[in-house]
Amino acid sequence: MTFVRAPLALDVAGQSLADPLPGPFHSQAVPALGRYETLDVTLDATRSLVWCRLRPQGRPCFSPQLLRDVAAMQQAMPALYQATLDQAEPALRYFVCASGIPGIFNLGGDLGLFQQLIQRGDLTGLRQYGYAAVEAIHRSHVALDLPLVTIALVQGDALGGGFECALAHDIIIAERSAKFGLPEVLFNLFPGMGAYSFLARRLGRVAAEKFILSGRIHTAAELHAMGLIDVLAEDGEGDSALLAYVDRNSRWHNAHQATYRARRRVDPVTLQELREVVEIWADAAIRLTALDLRRMHRLTGAQDRRMADTDQAGAAGDPLPGLTSMPACAA
Repeated sequence: MTFVRAPLALDVAGQSLADPLPGPFHSQAVPALGRYETLDVTLDATRSLVWCRLRPQGRPCFSPQLLRDVAAMQQAMPALYQATLDQAEPALRYFVCASGIPGIFNLGGDLGLFQQLIQRGDLTGLRQYGYAAVEAIHRSHVALDLPLVTIALVQGDALGGGFECALAHDIIIAERSAKFGLPEVLFNLFPGMGAYSFLARRLGRVAAEKFILSGRIHTAAELHAMGLIDVLAEDGEGDSALLAYVDRNSRWHNAHQATYRARRRVDPVTLQELREVVEIWADAAIRLTALDLRRMHRLTGAQDRRMADTDQAGAAGDPLPGLTSMPACAA
């Protein structure tokens, strides 16, 4: 598979989606998914699978630019689907969200921006950021209103909003060394971009609150045992495990996507619910004290050091260096 930086999307042979494609896409040109500064979007035409790899600039968080690029990519997907509806095989079957940064899936919300908004007392700015985040998360949760199976491939740390992003997908595949957590309680806040909604539905309300308020970092094996991770892959084998999953289940894709759609209908997470939780989160954020903001600043610095370590070593390490001993609330 060929991946390039912010290009037109490519298939397995490196072919532009603006050109006719092989397999189920052969009879007509397919519109490109666009150019993005913070995303690598590619197509595996043989599997009818779109890869979206997050590659934010600077701190590996959900910056406003990354949120804008995700929204633009999501808006382009239906056109790609519609353009190939006359094909014998389903136009698109799978959508994969992964990361282009070794050892890090995503470290969550833009803490530097949060600090600035809180210090200015900018409640509107906090809400606007949160709305943009949950709109993207909800579009992932409803599979872009297309008959897709969505998969999060986690190969590294998924913290805060990064974990919330993964939870929004139908399937989570994670490598064994991946770490997961909701560190917001460390600076006296809670994760407001979907964690409560998704965890309560998967684990129940009591277990969800214990998870959120513990501030613990969990291993992929722990979450697999809890049922939050569907496929546990060995380190370095996440891509192959994902492709094996798709190849093994593609015969029953229609049944799978319909089952996940029914799950969303029976136990829905609505955009309205997510937006209302954002408002609670923003109201709580604006009340953070100077001590809370210092702790947030420490976590921001830890994320920067984590990114620097990744750049140097290219491997996973402590997801919260220097902060793992900070006391957190107990549920």
